[in-house]
Amino acid sequence: MIWKLRSVPPHDFYLSLDINEYFDHEHQPELIFDQGFTRPIPVGDHDVVVTVHFNGDVEQPEFSVTTTESLSESEREVADRSLRRILGLDLDLRPLYDQAGDDVVLGPILKEYYGHKRVSRANFYEDATNRIIQTQISHKPTARKMVYNVREAYGARLMHQGQPIAAWPRPKDLIGADPVKMKQYGLSERKGEYIVGLAHEIVSGNLDLDRLEAMVPVDFYDTVTNIRGIGPTTAQDLMHYRNRTDGFFPSKMDKGEERGLRRWIILSYGGDPNHTSEADFQDMICNWKGYEASAIEFMFLNWVVSERRRT
Repeated sequence: MIWKLRSVPPHDFYLSLDINEYFDHEHQPELIFDQGFTRPIPVGDHDVVVTVHFNGDVEQPEFSVTTTESLSESEREVADRSLRRILGLDLDLRPLYDQAGDDVVLGPILKEYYGHKRVSRANFYEDATNRIIQTQISHKPTARKMVYNVREAYGARLMHQGQPIAAWPRPKDLIGADPVKMKQYGLSERKGEYIVGLAHEIVSGNLDLDRLEAMVPVDFYDTVTNIRGIGPTTAQDLMHYRNRTDGFFPSKMDKGEERGLRRWIILSYGGDPNHTSEADFQDMICNWKGYEASAIEFMFLNWVVSERRRT
């Protein structure tokens, strides 16, 4: 079964292949250009494996989706919602190019990486599980393997081209899991408690994934930082992976020093992170307004490529 999905231009999917954090254990980004982007997608009460190929046209971006499953029209619509979030197909960044084209820091990056959009996962639960497990693990291949171990243990087992691939577990798959037993997959007992607790919050209805997706950034941040196991840094990252362009950068002063993304942004604009007022910070990023989540992904891509060139 094959169908097409169009993206709001400009969109250059190939630029995202430079960022390993966008992809999972089973992916080799350098092979995606030729072989396509393959991953499991939740469709109702089951999962299917799809492979996505980008047409390479930044101004008329289109993605071809292939699966060996036969999907009904309603099932395909469900799959499309996940794919549109994963690939950022609905993110319209044209106003950002207009309002930040002359920005002293962001402007040149927008030109250099024209068409960049972030890649996320199918929903907040996948993104949050991924981030919780990988937090504070510096060797990212090991961290991604730990995430995949959990998928193998609790997600559906699917096949793709004769090889097994594990789907992401649903919250209902994890509410009965024993956090202690997750040690065999590389997780600490505490991290096991976090992802099982998050599953309980969703299944109980205390957390609504659609509502989280629709929240304004400040409300999202405040809600998510109250979830056990999700700290300020993880909450901010999860905010930027939503199917929205907006975000915000809360101050994180520690012992008189600014930390986190705000510090990095202020330094990029030549400011003093420890002595920059809220008004001055907002003035620095005034050209980002409404597109903060997307702007920081451009900054991150630029940093990744710059570091690669440097080393």
